[in-house]
Amino acid sequence: MTDTCDSLLLNNQLCFALHSTSLLMTKVYKPLLQAIGLTYPQYLAMMVLWEEDGLTVGEISSRLLTDPGSLTPLLKRLEAEGLLSRTRSRNDERVVVVELTATGRALRDKAIDIPQCILGASGMQMEQLQKLQADLLELRRNLQGSV
Repeated sequence: MTDTCDSLLLNNQLCFALHSTSLLMTKVYKPLLQAIGLTYPQYLAMMVLWEEDGLTVGEISSRLLTDPGSLTPLLKRLEAEGLLSRTRSRNDERVVVVELTATGRALRDKAIDIPQCILGASGMQMEQLQKLQADLLELRRNLQGSV
């Protein structure tokens, strides 16, 4: 069957290019993160906390563009591994504050070379990746405005 409608070809879809690239990016990260004992979603949460410690679950969730309910089990696992602590806010006990432990802060030093490894795996120059990231962030802002 020949379809003259190129707009429905899989390889012409931006969504598929983004999805398949995301899958491959996660595969590249996997062995790097296994070496430091994290999954990719855990790594994202840890990066948020390495950037700014003492955030609420809601703030972390907002930064990761996810819902707090799906973030809580991940944070519980990181707490069980001794990387962070979760405590109820003194001002509002419905709010949970997340803070890194000394072990969690120290893990940052073990992760410090991961971005350079990703740069190498990309086969691109830093300037190219920065332009791509800026374009993707613009796309994300536009899509957020349409939902």
